[in-house]
Amino acid sequence: MAHTISSLLPPVEAAVRRYDLIAPGDHVAVGVSGGKDSVALLAVLANLRQYYPVPFTLTAITLDPGFDGPGDYTAIEALCERLGVPYVLKRTHLWDAVVAEGQADRPCSLCARMRRGALHKTAKEVGCNAVALGHHLDDAAETFFMNLAAGGTLGCFSPKTYLDRSELTLIRPLVFLSEKQIAAAVRHDGLPVVRSVCPADGNSGRQQAKEQLAALSAVYGDLPDKIVGALQKAHISGW
Repeated sequence: MAHTISSLLPPVEAAVRRYDLIAPGDHVAVGVSGGKDSVALLAVLANLRQYYPVPFTLTAITLDPGFDGPGDYTAIEALCERLGVPYVLKRTHLWDAVVAEGQADRPCSLCARMRRGALHKTAKEVGCNAVALGHHLDDAAETFFMNLAAGGTLGCFSPKTYLDRSELTLIRPLVFLSEKQIAAAVRHDGLPVVRSVCPADGNSGRQQAKEQLAALSAVYGDLPDKIVGALQKAHISGW
């Protein structure tokens, strides 16, 4: 069966219901980097909004990191218009800040922290009380694996997290979907994807974890799915 955005809806709705990700009247900021995961998240939530019994509204937010000058997000803007979702594009100088801090050779941690801060600030500015992120099942497995291998801890991000300081709720509606399912649906439905020009793209600790899990899965079966199942059975990190 071909994967489409419509076929992604049942697993997303299951995650929303299981972890109570959306409350009545929520105004959800969808973080849209332009990558396949974020555009799929936007399209799925826009479709879910039409029939889900709990009413909620959406605003899509893109933070342009300025890796190689201003990015072109006109296709994302057109997608938001087609889906009937307000769109906010915020130009930033995140990459300049990373370079100024001397972190250009290992930018991921600092860049991620600054992006999170900017996204949360923008979400509050447009009146949102929740932020939806495009992390999926494979991201969860990779995060768990990295925490175990590098830090010696058992932990992962949570499907739902409340941030006291910013008074925002972070939700991850794609956690029951694999990266392959999402990529196939985006291709099938012809959703626009903005290619990342991040200098560290494909050369990060997460990429290494992805490759290691793929190698182990060839021996033990679908390891990411098993890891997420274990997270749920042990109720680790809110799973």
